[in-house]
Amino acid sequence: MTRRVFAVPAAIVVFGALTALPVSAHHSFAAAFDANALITVQGVITQVKLANPHSWIYLDVKDANGKVEQWGFEAQTPTALIRSGVKPEVFKVGSTVTIRGCHARDVTKNEGAAREIVLADGRSYIIGPKGN
Repeated sequence: MTRRVFAVPAAIVVFGALTALPVSAHHSFAAAFDANALITVQGVITQVKLANPHSWIYLDVKDANGKVEQWGFEAQTPTALIRSGVKPEVFKVGSTVTIRGCHARDVTKNEGAAREIVLADGRSYIIGPKGN
């Protein structure tokens, strides 16, 4: 009888703790990016975040007037990149690269989903989803 008396409150506490924890939602590709808005951007890598759930690559990109804008591109997870043959040294800060992918649905943001990165020496790597 004593076990049952303690088991019910303990179960309620555990359930409450589990449901009170914040949950990180994963967005769908279509919710964040427009697969029909293909872009090609060339710039200098300023920062790389190889992390889950997605890696990010940041570039300084010169616009038509020579003004530098920062762009951010979402890529695959670090383990998915490594499995597809992309090593972390591909993303060298300071190197000039071209990234092809899809623009963010929010056109006011300089963001996109990267599909391919092309290094200055011509080597190309697939780093994200195909889109359309």
